Amino acid sequence: MSVRKRKNLPGLQQTFESIKEVLLTAKSQLDDPKPSSRTSLVQNLHQIASLGELLSEQRPKSSDSEWTEIADKIDQEGVSLWNISGIVRKSPEDDGHILVAALRLAAFRLVEAGLELKPGIEGLLHVLQLASKTGATLSELGNHDVAATVLASAAKYEELLRNSGNPDGVDGQAIACATVVYFSSRMEAAWREGNQTVAECMSQKITEDEQRLASLPVNVRENIAHKFHTIGKSLLKNDGLREGARAEDAVIWLQKSFSVADRLEEAATPGIADLKISVLRTLARAYFLSAAYDRAEATLEELVPSIDSSTSHASSEYQELRWLRLATLKRRKAGESALLDAFRSIIDHMEFTETNITDVLQDLRTLTHQHNLVTAVYQHCLQRVLRLQGPGSDHVARLLLAMIFHCGKDEDHGRALQTIDTAFTCLCDAEFELPNIPTAACLTLLWQYGDRHYHAKRWSEAADWFLAGSHQLFKVNSPTAYSKCHRKAALCYIEQREFARASTVIRRCPTTEATTHYVTFLTAFHQGLEDEAIKAIQDMVKARDFDRKMLLLATQISHQSEMKPVLLSVLEALLNTLTFGNAKGEAIEEAMSLIRCIIRLSLKILDEPTANRGSLITNVVKHFHTAKVLTEEACSQKAMSLITKDVSWLWRTAYNSAIRACTEWEGTEQAPDLFDIARDLLEACCQASPVDVDVEIYIHLINASFSAVSGRVFQARDTTASSGSIDPDRLRGITAEVKSCKDKLVELSGRNKITQPSDVQRVEYFVHTLRVFEVELLAQLKEWDHVSQIIGEVTNSGAFSVGTYEAIADILWVEKECPINVLYSSLEAILRASLGHNSLSVEKFARWLRAICTIILARNTPEDRAKAIGYVEQALAVMEETHEGDESYPMDERYWLLGTSYNTGAECLHASMLDEAKRWFEASTVICKFVPEGKDRAEKISETYMYLLERYGSKSAV
Repeated sequence: MSVRKRKNLPGLQQTFESIKEVLLTAKSQLDDPKPSSRTSLVQNLHQIASLGELLSEQRPKSSDSEWTEIADKIDQEGVSLWNISGIVRKSPEDDGHILVAALRLAAFRLVEAGLELKPGIEGLLHVLQLASKTGATLSELGNHDVAATVLASAAKYEELLRNSGNPDGVDGQAIACATVVYFSSRMEAAWREGNQTVAECMSQKITEDEQRLASLPVNVRENIAHKFHTIGKSLLKNDGLREGARAEDAVIWLQKSFSVADRLEEAATPGIADLKISVLRTLARAYFLSAAYDRAEATLEELVPSIDSSTSHASSEYQELRWLRLATLKRRKAGESALLDAFRSIIDHMEFTETNITDVLQDLRTLTHQHNLVTAVYQHCLQRVLRLQGPGSDHVARLLLAMIFHCGKDEDHGRALQTIDTAFTCLCDAEFELPNIPTAACLTLLWQYGDRHYHAKRWSEAADWFLAGSHQLFKVNSPTAYSKCHRKAALCYIEQREFARASTVIRRCPTTEATTHYVTFLTAFHQGLEDEAIKAIQDMVKARDFDRKMLLLATQISHQSEMKPVLLSVLEALLNTLTFGNAKGEAIEEAMSLIRCIIRLSLKILDEPTANRGSLITNVVKHFHTAKVLTEEACSQKAMSLITKDVSWLWRTAYNSAIRACTEWEGTEQAPDLFDIARDLLEACCQASPVDVDVEIYIHLINASFSAVSGRVFQARDTTASSGSIDPDRLRGITAEVKSCKDKLVELSGRNKITQPSDVQRVEYFVHTLRVFEVELLAQLKEWDHVSQIIGEVTNSGAFSVGTYEAIADILWVEKECPINVLYSSLEAILRASLGHNSLSVEKFARWLRAICTIILARNTPEDRAKAIGYVEQALAVMEETHEGDESYPMDERYWLLGTSYNTGAECLHASMLDEAKRWFEASTVICKFVPEGKDRAEKISETYMYLLERYGSKSAV
């Protein structure tokens, strides 16, 4: 229909056409699921409601055919929309309730507009029911203004229905039902608007006519009871009122609800029983909040048996009743048995969740002075959760922790420990395996209580708490805790000076942990058991979890006693913890301090009659060696300034100990090592000093060097004498030491560091002795080339050269395997040295001259004969100088020289070596001056020489 044509219609027809047009649009939108379409649909329905209300105002005062037709169509459309609202209500969309309300409002206004001018009872019943339901729906959505207009219309129809007198004999039950529904809708709407007066008035109208109420269908009465219950519950949640006042008001509503529900037969509707229980539950809470504890308890006592027998006895609603019962009993200050029964009822019917367990635990915290009750509840909880959920329950740990915490506050120590042990044993009997984290938590809590008693010096109580942690329950997932608990308990007994008891406890621990050995050390130490204490320290250091701090504590403890062997063992263990490979300055300083303490303590123990001297001396030398290594490391790092005093003390102690070893320590072979160490430390002091050191340092350095080498040479001699032989490698090592010492002494004397004549002479003597030692060792090794080199070194050795050569010659002379050239060089050196320093006796000179000439002439080379005649001429010079003195040339040597010279000259003539022969004959002629009948002998020699010269000289000429 065009717009122009619609404008020409009367107002009623125009409104009807507008309603049809909007209805057409709205119906097309009902099947469109788009949210925008749904919003537009609601707006269109509201427009239909407004048009329907307008149509009601425009309808004629009297009926005519045209209006009747419109009214029928409007009524049909209203009924259609109402039916649609029943379908939409089942729709799951979020805005379904809004759409339902809009549909009902539009439907009611259309039905109202199509109502007869003088409706009958049925029409009034119908429209009153629509109005009541529409008003209730709008009120639920908070559209209070629109709901009020609808319910105002409903009031008009209710009044018409009440005043109708029922002339047609319509069933009174329907009228009563419609009326009560209207009253309940008005009641709910007024309550939602906050108009309590109207709400109470409507409730009074509902309940005042008991006959009418009894005539209502069961579902209507059930619905009324629900509404009373809902209002009563809302009063208990209303924060705007004082708690007691709202609880008292709630009681009135709830009593009305129960009064209505109690008249219903449970068999008629399945939900009646649940409704009664729900109402009673809320009523009991209302009694509780209004301080009517006796009535609350009576209500609950009536409820509990019925809910316990119910199939859903563990539901949250029923649990609330059990909690309410407990709260009521607590307010009434009931006995422990009644409270325990209430707790058991809660626990037996609750699901074990974090929330539920939290509720139980929090409630138990309020019973601070009823220890036995709380303990019984905890035990019942544990037993219940183990029985229901088995060994894998996750809630056992929490309950166990709560019980430990509870027992920790118990003033009766024995009772608390007994309760805990019972709980632990219960879990073990149930084969429950406590997980890792809960195990750690329980142990931590037990240790906290133990520590609390420990710091309060209640040692025995602390030990009991620590030992509680050694229960079998914790062994599976925390095996180390077993040892830790026993260690802590042992420490408590030590503090209490019950050392035997501490020893018994610590023996239960495995022997693989350092901390266990530390406690064992403490126990043995306090008992005065030195050997056990030392063994404990040694075992502690070998353990994997060893911590150096343990040794520091052990050092402090041992230092306070007279148990020197124990302190020595601890100090050595502490030293062994330091790494010497790449030790830094601070570590070296610490190590040197420890070594000083160890050596000083060891030397003190050596003075004791029962000391194990051999072991202690070996130990002292070992630590001196360590000090030497550290000193070398400090020198390389240029950190000698940190340990200068330590090194100074160490070299003096090593030097004095070496002297003591030579004089007092019988049977020991450590003296050379100690001298070596003193020498090395002295050298380090000399090298590190920025200024010239005192001459005394050099003197001690020389003495230590020489003494160390001499000691090793003497040891080698003793070994050779006892076994007949010695290891060549050892001999070579000693030889190398001798050479190194000799070179060092020569170097020091060349620096002009030694100025006192006596000191200079001593150094020269040391060098002389070292050369002899070197030759002795080389001779045993058959290294003759090196012997020759040494013989060559002696030439410039000063006044000691003759003695040196003579000693060397003595050594070589007895060596059958000594090469002739080596022996010769030695003898020749003796003669040269003796001639140069006049330090050899004439007799020895004659003997060594005879030996060397024998060797030379045996070679029979021109060079050798030339050397030999030279030595003979030197002998003649010695004879000339000494023939008138106290010491003369030995006569037998004179005769030997005479015969040797003559024979050698004759041999030279035979060989046509005239010049050599001449020298030899001249020498023999001169020797004749120093022998008896020398003049005659000289003449014979001359004659023989001339004869041989003529004979062999002419042949040579030919």
